[in-house]
Amino acid sequence: MQATSQDADTARLMGINVDKIIVVAFAVGAALAAVAGVAHGLRYANIDFKMGFLAGLKAFTAAVLGGIGNVNGAVVGGLVLGVVEAMATAFIPGQFGGPAWKDVWAFVLLILILVFRPQGLLGAKVVDRA
Repeated sequence: MQATSQDADTARLMGINVDKIIVVAFAVGAALAAVAGVAHGLRYANIDFKMGFLAGLKAFTAAVLGGIGNVNGAVVGGLVLGVVEAMATAFIPGQFGGPAWKDVWAFVLLILILVFRPQGLLGAKVVDRA
């Protein structure tokens, strides 16, 4: 899988069936997601079709905040997202504060990062060659 992800053409030349590896990667990912969904459902005694939507949305937000394709950036993005949500819940009083608004502040942060630094916090600028 690592050889295929780094250079698919060279992996193909070495005799690796790249299409089969991609299918296996997606199958393993789906199986792990199914196990996580069942574990979550057993833990909270509730299984619903939308139970992981917000968690997936927050994970995507963390990855975009840190920089797509950068694992360290995703970690930093997750930490920043968590700190911003906790601080918004604790320190913003009144109508626009409290636990009900923590998701709103997380996505406001995402919008601000995308406006001012589209590559993310740790992402590198990609130069287009003509």
